[in-house]
Amino acid sequence: MADLVIAEDYFHDKKPVGKTSHSDGENKHFIWPVNTGKDGVAFSNDEVKAAYAEHGEEMVELGIHGTTVAVDWDSCTAEGECFAVCPVQTFQWYRTEQDIPAADCLDATFEGTGLTEAGEKLDKSDKSQPIREHDCTICMACQEACPRGAILIDQANLEWHEKADGTFVKMEGSGGPHSHD
Repeated sequence: MADLVIAEDYFHDKKPVGKTSHSDGENKHFIWPVNTGKDGVAFSNDEVKAAYAEHGEEMVELGIHGTTVAVDWDSCTAEGECFAVCPVQTFQWYRTEQDIPAADCLDATFEGTGLTEAGEKLDKSDKSQPIREHDCTICMACQEACPRGAILIDQANLEWHEKADGTFVKMEGSGGPHSHD
């Protein structure tokens, strides 16, 4: 397993910069501020740079997509290992549904109809989009398989998703005999 590029406490002091919505009107994943930015491995990968050039697109910092399933898009080089191991097809290649610049995914809505197999990416400018983050079983297979360390899976980050969504409810203890200080 590659070293993780997203720190376990990354979300604790961050606010999302946008979101990507699922067309079901219920589910979404948040987009968080830049983590690795131009220090991310995608910016130094010749195949990724060539794919962006072929699209006539400038490489820009893209941030982290998802919260409990967090993918650093500045480190994602479209290897597809996460697709190959995910038992519930959490990911899709975003360009296979909407062939738009990655920066235009901010606040966009997706149907979830993009291709979900490792070899089906459009090209190396494509990104692993956690469009079905809500279906993740937290098996950790994608995090372990990612050769770039660009994926962090952590169920505890659901708190930060709910806070960003305005749905977080803090559960207070009753002070009963089994409560802790």
